[in-house]
Amino acid sequence: MSFSEFLEYHLIDIGNFSLTVSELFFIVVIFIATWILLFLIKRVVVKTMSKNKYVAGRQYSVFLLVRYLVWIIALVLIIETIGVKVTFLIASSAALLVGLGLGLQQIFQDIVSGIFILFEGTIKVDDILDVGGIVGKIKEIRLRTSTLLTRDGTVLIIPNHKFVNENVINWSHNLKPTRFRVQVGVSYTSDEVQVRDILYQCAAEHPEVINDHPKMKPIVRIIDFGDSAIVFEILFWSHDMFWIENIKSDIRFKIREKFREEGIVIPFPQRDVHMIQQ
Repeated sequence: MSFSEFLEYHLIDIGNFSLTVSELFFIVVIFIATWILLFLIKRVVVKTMSKNKYVAGRQYSVFLLVRYLVWIIALVLIIETIGVKVTFLIASSAALLVGLGLGLQQIFQDIVSGIFILFEGTIKVDDILDVGGIVGKIKEIRLRTSTLLTRDGTVLIIPNHKFVNENVINWSHNLKPTRFRVQVGVSYTSDEVQVRDILYQCAAEHPEVINDHPKMKPIVRIIDFGDSAIVFEILFWSHDMFWIENIKSDIRFKIREKFREEGIVIPFPQRDVHMIQQ
């Protein structure tokens, strides 16, 4: 058998479909070329976008979009290589696609949402999000779903349409420190100035609270006169958004300690009940 005859040898021959050695060879070449091309593209994207800190976080999204596009082109070439016309395949399966579309609307909605997320770059890997009251860090963005690592260490698989159709807080979007608050009520017999100084000290002494920026120093203010307490609020800025609840807890522990030392009372609601005997 000559080399040309070997290349034209039919490995699979079923009805109108056949696969020759040369066609299999081209399919393997397309796969290898695709992997090499994607490897080079990834290196170029990472090297180019890493130079700019404002777009460095989008490199994963850009590469993911390019990877999907390259694989679509590669699959079209493979289908054409084995002798199947893509236009004919799409036309003959139009009715099937319509039926699948009606039955899989939610999946298609997730895929379209994933494309928008990757294209716009509003959500990126390592962003810290608040999704329906659940705070977590984005670990992976796929075409249909994304994975969110919560502060409890659990991983949530979230359909992409939730990021598009629902209100989502992206704490990392502006890459700047974020302001948080802690509230506490004290008795009306307390010295307001003393309470203010203690609260300011409790916030300022925490290592994760920003104190060296003139516009981001902690602020203490009275926000309300409640039924049984004067309500104070501490406003502070921090870079550590993911573990912010731990920081708030540390500040509350410190407040309790300082109040106990100074004899400041945190009141609780009390009601007088009058019993009428007949």
